[in-house]
Amino acid sequence: MKRLFFLGTLACGALAAQTLSVDALVKALQQGGYVIVMRHASSPNTVPAGATERQLDEPGKAAATAMGKALRDLKIPIGEVYSSPTQRAMATAQLAQWTQVKPAAELGDNGQSMSGGTAAQAEWLQKRVAQSPKGTNVLLITHMPNLRGAFPAITNVADGEALIFGPGSTLAARVKIEDWGK
Repeated sequence: MKRLFFLGTLACGALAAQTLSVDALVKALQQGGYVIVMRHASSPNTVPAGATERQLDEPGKAAATAMGKALRDLKIPIGEVYSSPTQRAMATAQLAQWTQVKPAAELGDNGQSMSGGTAAQAEWLQKRVAQSPKGTNVLLITHMPNLRGAFPAITNVADGEALIFGPGSTLAARVKIEDWGK
């Protein structure tokens, strides 16, 4: 049985190591009760000509599409989906084929890309991961500055990477976007 190494943590607390099998993680997510916080899929650091903000690149588009398919194939229920109102975050949700995505300014980049994020946004995100849903999972799509502000102990979050929080704001797993289909 394949095993993954995950870090468990309180939202702002000290890290503690744990080992969890892939099968155990999938079964837990199938039962619901988790808040999945992900960084939007891959996008270049530049704004393309004629656009007003960054867009997903081709690998980001493909990864978002594959992630959505993998979650459906794994029968992982996704209930509410909240996204930064930026085009790259909303496109991540749309390409994954989640319907009724709710834009949330609290997840946005405030028009500042990699230097955005406020204390109020960090606090909102910390409170949101503490609200474990029943029978389904909640998905939040945001940006690196918001993740860094809300969870300073969690570093190096890759484009499209998901932080999976369980009851008590415990970080149960980190899953890179390309690993959902594996």
